[in-house]
Amino acid sequence: MTSEITLFVNPTAGRGRGAGAAQPAASAFRAAGFSVRVVVGADAPDALDRARAAVAAGTGALVAVGGDGLVHLALQAVAGTRTPLGVIAVGTGDDFARALGLPLRDPAAGARLVADALKGGGVRDIDLGQVDGHWFGTVLASGFDSRVNDRGNRVRLPLGRFKYDWAMLAELATLRPVPYRIVLDDGTPLETEAVLVAVGNGTSYGGGMRITPGADLTDGLFDVTVVAACDRTTLLRVFPRVYRGTHVDHPVVTVHRAARVEIAAPGTTAYADGEPVGPLPLTARCVPAAVRVARP
Repeated sequence: MTSEITLFVNPTAGRGRGAGAAQPAASAFRAAGFSVRVVVGADAPDALDRARAAVAAGTGALVAVGGDGLVHLALQAVAGTRTPLGVIAVGTGDDFARALGLPLRDPAAGARLVADALKGGGVRDIDLGQVDGHWFGTVLASGFDSRVNDRGNRVRLPLGRFKYDWAMLAELATLRPVPYRIVLDDGTPLETEAVLVAVGNGTSYGGGMRITPGADLTDGLFDVTVVAACDRTTLLRVFPRVYRGTHVDHPVVTVHRAARVEIAAPGTTAYADGEPVGPLPLTARCVPAAVRVARP
């Protein structure tokens, strides 16, 4: 592997933490013997073009310095290649980093860990989800959770993961189950009224909400959490339990495993890694060993 790496930076991540994180991360990589190039895009399409150019030019690793939004962009550049991805987690949610067991909001420690992994053979293949050629690393959300995501992404306060708690309470006021049609692999279609369907490659979204707590990044399967139709009181009791992952024990929740998931529901938009994917219907498939990551 070449000793040159590319820091892929989102300066606005985590209310500006991304800009401040680049310098200590770069210093840690240089101290470990790496040559560092920094890439900052003018906007998301420009950033992705620059990241892809760095990968095509043979960078030794693409290291995302930011949150899940930047990691999501980075995945589009490195998935299906042999270029390793490193993550310096300084965003709001950082669920991809959580799934990998990486430090949060400590750029120097994160960079040292990634550098050690790159130098010491700590690069491992993990699965990714794919929808219409678009890659995702954590969770594909649809229904109540995607509406919470939508609302949470539109506000600046409250800070951090707590804005998703606020958005959840706001969405409860208009709670309504919708008819879903779900096909797992090539099985019999499941027709059901549900509040949400979440397809997990990783375990969490929204800053540690463990919606698919049993998901494994290396098993070639999604965990699919279905929350059946229920009233506001029941959902208010169930949903906060996602931080511990104990919601899956409630009678309104079922969990399935599949490598390919078709989902259809009227008037429902899907989000993946916190980014809008588009309206249902869609088909997600789990692609084994789709990306190399530097991890403990």
